[in-house]
Amino acid sequence: MEHIPLSGLIIALIVSLVLSGCFSGSETALMTVNRYRLRHLADEGRRGPRIAQRLLERPDRLIGVILIGNNLVNILAAQIATVIALRLGGESAIAVATGLLTLTILIFSEVTPKTLAALHPERVAFPAAFALSPLLRLLYPLVWLINLIANGMLRAMGVRIEKDASAAVSREELRTVVNEAGAMIPRTHQRMLTNILDLEQATVEDIMIPRNEIMGIDLEDDWDAILELLANTEYTRMPVYRGAVDEIEGVLHVRRVLSSLLTGRLTREELIAGMNEPYFVPEATPLHVQLLNFQNRRRRIALVVDEYGDIMGLITLEDLLEEIVGEFTTDPAEMMRDVHPQADGSFLVEGSASVRELNRTLNAEMPTGGPKTLNGLILEQLETIPAPGTSLMLEGYPVTIIQTQGNRVKLARIQPPPGKTRR
Repeated sequence: MEHIPLSGLIIALIVSLVLSGCFSGSETALMTVNRYRLRHLADEGRRGPRIAQRLLERPDRLIGVILIGNNLVNILAAQIATVIALRLGGESAIAVATGLLTLTILIFSEVTPKTLAALHPERVAFPAAFALSPLLRLLYPLVWLINLIANGMLRAMGVRIEKDASAAVSREELRTVVNEAGAMIPRTHQRMLTNILDLEQATVEDIMIPRNEIMGIDLEDDWDAILELLANTEYTRMPVYRGAVDEIEGVLHVRRVLSSLLTGRLTREELIAGMNEPYFVPEATPLHVQLLNFQNRRRRIALVVDEYGDIMGLITLEDLLEEIVGEFTTDPAEMMRDVHPQADGSFLVEGSASVRELNRTLNAEMPTGGPKTLNGLILEQLETIPAPGTSLMLEGYPVTIIQTQGNRVKLARIQPPPGKTRR
């Protein structure tokens, strides 16, 4: 460097600092770029993202080539700064040059480019990928040797070098991504996506129609009563049994007998012939599994049974879909059939109201791991059948029993605590 003019050394020093900043910024950008957006852009055929994705498949090699280049230019910058200091002030200026160079590298070659890369990773990562890819091929033997030694040391310390499985997104992380999507995903669609994620945490028992509310056809009833029931029913499919729901014989698709019903020619034999075999599902079946079961079996209705085979309730495909998209009905009175808002801000709630539906409607956080209805929660906490006028606290919500019927709570008043509003 003795024969290089001072101006040439200064230019070389500036170039070295710029290259150092490029290596530092590219490292931060490639390590912080959104991998899922990168994959999306690569699938669209964009060359920069494709190269960046290929580099990130082996991060050890990528880091190796970046650090080799960064250290080389930093060492070169230090040597050039030393020569410039000797020419300008002799040996006494070396210490000053070292301090100034350290400060300059920190500001212009480390902090500034890394901050820029962290704020705009795609703008830095994709152009950097074009430069780093051929550089990796050029320095591959040196990179391979360095990685071999470094990976060997990591293995000796018990660190596995295989591809990290933690890159996968968990359900809760995906929920956060959906909720923070903002205007990119409409709020209605966000709720649907999060509801799909919740299917895995609920079972058919959580949303089934309880046994005592099942509307079916009892073959032991008077025939005229059965015909009247079929003529006025709002359901397309109805369970058929003898005497009690446990004596189930099949499920009738009302449309199959509609023609005969309208012409007055329907008989018991035709009704029985039009039934399908009943479909039973265990109470603990997760909702996402049951949704697939309905699809695979081409069924729309199932009877829920406990571990002893006793029928506990009924679930339909519509019930499952409503867990994702919300209530199908547009009649407010029908949508709020179990929860009735009052003028004073409280709610009159049927004892049969589902805890999950209650949580959604009142923006509450009542436990769903035990009883599935409000009546069940009250009985579990009080351990007795309460009298009207009894009050208790459920997860911070004051609850007053309004009406009981037999051995269950028929109606209760819930007063949301301050700060809680209905969704």
